[in-house]
Amino acid sequence: MKKKISYSILELATVSENTSIQETFAKSLNLAQHAEKLGYNRFWLAEHHNMKSIASAATTVLMGYIAGGTKTIRVGSGGIMLPNHSPLIVAEQFGTLGNLYPNRIDLGLGRAPGTDQETAHEIRSDRMKAVYQFPDEVVKIQQYFSSENNNKVRSYLSEGVNVPIYILGSSTDSAYVAAEKGLPYVFASHFAPAQLQQALAIYHQNFKPSKYLDKPYTIAGIGVIAADRNDEANQLATSMYKMILGVLTGNIDYIKPPVPITSELQGIINHPKVQQMTQCSFIGDKATIKQDVIKFIEDTQVDELIAVSHIYGEPERLKSFEIFAEIMNEI
Repeated sequence: MKKKISYSILELATVSENTSIQETFAKSLNLAQHAEKLGYNRFWLAEHHNMKSIASAATTVLMGYIAGGTKTIRVGSGGIMLPNHSPLIVAEQFGTLGNLYPNRIDLGLGRAPGTDQETAHEIRSDRMKAVYQFPDEVVKIQQYFSSENNNKVRSYLSEGVNVPIYILGSSTDSAYVAAEKGLPYVFASHFAPAQLQQALAIYHQNFKPSKYLDKPYTIAGIGVIAADRNDEANQLATSMYKMILGVLTGNIDYIKPPVPITSELQGIINHPKVQQMTQCSFIGDKATIKQDVIKFIEDTQVDELIAVSHIYGEPERLKSFEIFAEIMNEI
């Protein structure tokens, strides 16, 4: 490895079967506290709506809970789905967080709805207009954070506050936006890897240095399910495969306990759509995942990895992130 790669966590606050929302939030905080001790760079929370298995709907509220329960790890949004929100309100919320937890808050911005179209319409009926205005609305947020903002409408508690902006994407569209604005780029390869390489190439080829960033900076999402043995990790991954099946069939449910791999489940695992979605999910023991991660970094040349781990049990999930931290400190 030519450079040291930072490693971070993307948390969806996934709700396991027979687990309450309160317990889920407590587990998220416990994971963040462990991640801080394990040297993780940042702990980001996603935005999803109308999904009973994902509790990270009020992203900024949950960010405040996590930041208040930790000391040094960066806490951010992975991301705020900007067309769902007013740029002014986003600036005010993140300006508040930036004042409460100085130099620890990240603002990741995406343009997907984070839900189905019917729910998206309930969130904001004019959101499609906001989707097309995404680049301009990013600029609005930057203005609200600028110490030189003299516009009539201002977010006073945001001005001059250090909250870095990251552009998120799962296709090539946002790569152009991140490159044009000279902002770091985060690709959701943990669930939509198809255009990863193309998007990274577009970003690097079109990047324009800015006052925010003098050279490209890329983060890629990966799935990680690590255990002491390969067979143990493969069984833990059955919870993730059932979750993916629910997404593909529109029957989203709580995270289920792991089960032995039957021929029927193996058929689901081998399905082309499932294989496509899990192309950047690494499952196995430490040696197996280490080999996969090294190859992924060599192939993509990313600057940072952000890992998500859909595991039913809390001890097993903590252990998985411990193994991943060990790997990242060795390569």
